[in-house]
Amino acid sequence: MSKKYIVTGGKQLSGAIEIGGAKNSILPILAATLMCEMPVVLHNCPHINDVYNMLSILSKLGCNVSWCGDHSIIIDTASAYSWEMPDRLAKQLRSSIFMLGPIVARFKKAYFSYPGGCEIGVRPIDLHLKGLRELNVEIEEKHGHILCQADNMRGADISLDYPSVGATENIMMAATLAKGDTTISNAAREPEIVDLQNFLNACGAKVYGAGSSTIYIKGERTLKGVEHTLIPDRIAAGTYMIAGAITQGEIELNNVVPEHMSALISKLREADCKIYTDKDIIRIKGPERPLEMRIIETLPYPGFPTDMQAQMFAFACVAKGTSVIVENVFDNRFKHVSELTRMGANITVKDRTAIIRGVESLTGTEVFAMDLRGGAALVLAGLRAEGTTTVNGVTLIERGYEGLCENLIKLGAQIEKA
Repeated sequence: MSKKYIVTGGKQLSGAIEIGGAKNSILPILAATLMCEMPVVLHNCPHINDVYNMLSILSKLGCNVSWCGDHSIIIDTASAYSWEMPDRLAKQLRSSIFMLGPIVARFKKAYFSYPGGCEIGVRPIDLHLKGLRELNVEIEEKHGHILCQADNMRGADISLDYPSVGATENIMMAATLAKGDTTISNAAREPEIVDLQNFLNACGAKVYGAGSSTIYIKGERTLKGVEHTLIPDRIAAGTYMIAGAITQGEIELNNVVPEHMSALISKLREADCKIYTDKDIIRIKGPERPLEMRIIETLPYPGFPTDMQAQMFAFACVAKGTSVIVENVFDNRFKHVSELTRMGANITVKDRTAIIRGVESLTGTEVFAMDLRGGAALVLAGLRAEGTTTVNGVTLIERGYEGLCENLIKLGAQIEKA
């Protein structure tokens, strides 16, 4: 496993790459396989650390998991026996919380420690727990652990205080095996939730409305096995779009869904990028120097994604004029600011608002990835910077990107792993 990336800037990217399956789809879908009575085959699965950790969790619960070919996984949960989440694995992966609903649904009880992962701010699981309580799950929180009892889980009308992606997905999964019908109001609308709905329905569930603010679940279903292909990773695709744009390059992305990336495409066009989209293709040509983006505010889908904020931050650092970025989703997601400043960026931060005064050039230096997307932003900055940038802590980056270096090298970047 790599410890650092050494990026030599100044290379103009060109060429084409294919985008793999979505990290934010596969993690809840892997959790949902626990509710299936027959084997499941998932295609277009990314080789990333978060997937490996989720597969380890399933194995510890007693499931049989194996890779089949390059990007397919077979999960057989018939022998699953444990309803206790392994502490060590839960603390490595925030998305372990996706296992809560399926474990409760299958075993009628669960024992969890609080999840870990990137420290990007408060990501409370109270909405998950509140939703499960409304499904008549008894929950006790003690000494950093959560104990659930669900002998009489039943459907309910649930209104989320905030359109949390994770809470929406956890409630969807648990409600699938609960008695009666469930309605989730103020549900998150992300494409990955639609992917989860499509997977569950292919297995025999009755879920409707994903992609809108109201989701309906007809519960007490038996879920069979199925083959399912994951949607493309819109965040990985967006990261490569900015890599092409920040280097004044011209690249093509295949296996994408442009509709999933409307907010990002709009902002890149505002910065004077030339973008062409087709059914499953995006081509982007970067300007000599991007124009300022007056204001970018992260919002739940279909707004600008928080997972693209850091990458766009790097792009704004070399724009003409002043850009403003407001982070509305997480409260500690500007950790990349200090590292970009070390590279010569001109940034002022007040609470959740950053003012970025673009500079003509960045300078390569040694920087440290503090989280997944912030680390990717430092790689992007290094592609544009003069000289060499050493990005440390890249295990965080490899949590969410398969073959980031290899794909960038294929496009003409100069990067070494060390």
